[in-house]
Amino acid sequence: MKKSIITLSLAAILGFGSATVGLPLEKASAENKLNDLNSQKDKINQQRSGVESKITDTDKKINENQGEQQSVQSEIERLDKAISDALAKIEEKNGQIAETKKEIEKLEAEIKVLVERIKKRNELLKDRARNYQETGGMVSYIDVLMGAQSFGDFVERVGAVATIVEADQDILKAHQADKDELEKKQAQVKEELASLEKMRAELESMKKSLNAQKAEKDKLLKSLKHEEEEMHAHKLELAEENEILAAQEAAIQKAIKLEQERQAEAARQAELAKQKAAQEAAKKSSSSSAGSSSAGSSSSSSPQVTSPSVSSGAWTKPAAGRLSSGFGGRSLGEHYGVDIAAGGTVPIVAAADGVVIRSYYSSSYGNAIFIAHSIGGQTYTTVYAHMRSRSVGSGQTVSKGQQIGIMGNTGQSYGQHLHFELHRGSWNAAKSNAINPVGIVPL
Repeated sequence: MKKSIITLSLAAILGFGSATVGLPLEKASAENKLNDLNSQKDKINQQRSGVESKITDTDKKINENQGEQQSVQSEIERLDKAISDALAKIEEKNGQIAETKKEIEKLEAEIKVLVERIKKRNELLKDRARNYQETGGMVSYIDVLMGAQSFGDFVERVGAVATIVEADQDILKAHQADKDELEKKQAQVKEELASLEKMRAELESMKKSLNAQKAEKDKLLKSLKHEEEEMHAHKLELAEENEILAAQEAAIQKAIKLEQERQAEAARQAELAKQKAAQEAAKKSSSSSAGSSSAGSSSSSSPQVTSPSVSSGAWTKPAAGRLSSGFGGRSLGEHYGVDIAAGGTVPIVAAADGVVIRSYYSSSYGNAIFIAHSIGGQTYTTVYAHMRSRSVGSGQTVSKGQQIGIMGNTGQSYGQHLHFELHRGSWNAAKSNAINPVGIVPL
């Protein structure tokens, strides 16, 4: 008898309730509760499959991203080597240009000598030309020859004239050779310098292009790394969502089991009551005194179910304090719950009877507790976030008004408060089942 009372009390704690045993209305209500719980379980199982598929896809994308990063890194290394090679060649060309400029300086000194030599020859040739014009040119040589005093003197004069004429021809040839050499050297040095400067310009252009390519690759690598970080963060969010869904599935499975046990116990009690009623009727027909004794025994064995003592109705306020932020849009973005703020050490209580889905620390929620409820044939999920501490664990059954923690300021929070969410059905990352608790939960 004690076991049956405990079982029925536990069912009441989960919010599944009990009416008069054996009534058709209770049977229909019990079936509806089980159907709703099984439906929620199936939905959560589908959600988990979807989340696990997303985790697999994210892992695949992370692997692809890392492969692309390795490819980009290899390309950056290749570009680094190409840039180093270009810089080495530029340094080499700078050295060659410096040497060529030294040669040009040396050549310019030689050119100055040639220019001076040509200038002097030009003056000498001008003097000769002027002399030819004044004396009649070759006539002066004839006068020289005709003025000979003897044959020997004539021969000497002929040799001297030939030497002078030959010297003039040599001057003209040397003059032309110097001019040709000067022009050749000038053209050669200019061509070599232009070639070197062209090669250096090409190398500089190539270096600029390589640097631009490397900058693009560095930018791409940075983008890929940032993308990988985001994917890892997304994977962690998916993993957290999957853990919550798994915990919800386990809590609902536990609720289903408890409801089945409650129904089995109710059926057993109904059968016992039926048997006792039959026995009582049989005893009454044989002896009125036996019937009176039987009635007293029946009265003492009737199970007692205690009602919640915190407040009337299915829900109670989860914490004392003022409603500092409501449900819906606000400056910080969409708010899928309400905030209750108060100072000091403020206890947080379960808003209704249920099963703790998960009790853990979240980077966003801080210290958080998720509780599954079944009220009037409808499943609900409540969330209590930013708590200073938690006093219940995952899988634990709680009653309405039972303390589950202390109000705090953990996670992404700005000042001590309780962030309270109410979801019709199961919790999901999109918060698509979130509803405004105002008007449902006494706040």
